[in-house]
This record gives sequence, structure tokens and C-alpha cells, in this order.
Amino acid sequence: MIVTAALALALAAQEPPAPAPNPANADYHFRYLNHLDPAAGWHRTLSGLRWRKVSGPGTGRHPAVTDTVTIHYVGRFIDGTEFDSSVARNEPATFPLNRLIRGWQEGVPMMGVGDRYEFAIPYNLAYGYEGRGPIPGGATLLFTIDLIAIAPPGDTPAS
Repeated sequence: MIVTAALALALAAQEPPAPAPNPANADYHFRYLNHLDPAAGWHRTLSGLRWRKVSGPGTGRHPAVTDTVTIHYVGRFIDGTEFDSSVARNEPATFPLNRLIRGWQEGVPMMGVGDRYEFAIPYNLAYGYEGRGPIPGGATLLFTIDLIAIAPPGDTPAS
């Protein structure tokens, strides 16, 4: 038992430490997420994802995490700066849902085909403290997503 504990400690010591969070930045993002008003339609999941339905019938088929989805989306930082948009490219995007950030994997299955939702995704359900590309570490991301079509794994989505 002591050998197992020593081995676990040795392995943990070999892993590079995670980047330290910026407490001021984390507090700013936390306060932003907490100001999203339930009276304005915002809901919160146990993981911390915030969402609200903007429009749509809510009766369309809902995707599974293993499905491929065709969507239109706009991604923004909480200051309103747009960092990515299929709408701006005028071309919907098609992705296997299980290859996307955890916030999308949790949120998009709530949607039915034809629905538009807004999501406020905390860093731990997005790109973590590391960030990626234009997304800085610790960033809360805002997405407006229109679910256009769903296909099971290996198929092409049809609306």
C-alpha cells in the first residue's frame, strides 16, 4: 500500500502543474454568469452551463451526443466581441457533437431541430485555463446556436 501511494505521488510529481488561475479574471467571469437573470429566461444546469431558449417550436428531434449536427452559430466573449460565426461565413457548420466542447455536448441535446438557444459556457465546459486559438484561458463563452439538422453517427444530417 505504501509502495502504491509512493508511486502515485511520484507520477503526480512528473506531470506539469496546471496553470494558476487568475483570481480577478475568474471572479469577473463568475459574476457575469451569476447575473444572468432567470426572469429573462436563463436556466442553470448542475455543471454550471447557462442557457435560454430564444425561439423555435421545441418539438423537433433532439440530438444525442453521438449524433452529427448541422448548426448556425455565433460565438462571442462576454464583452460582446465576436470570435467565430458560421452566420458571418453564410455557411452552416456540421460537426460530430461528441468532438465539441463539453458545454455544447451538454447544451445542444436540449434543443430540437428548428430551435435557437443562447448558451453562456464557463471555462471549465469550454477551453479550460489553457484556452485555444483566439480563446484565452479561463474565458466564459457566449453562443447563439440554431439547430438545423441531425444525423446519427456516420450519416449526413438532413433537416
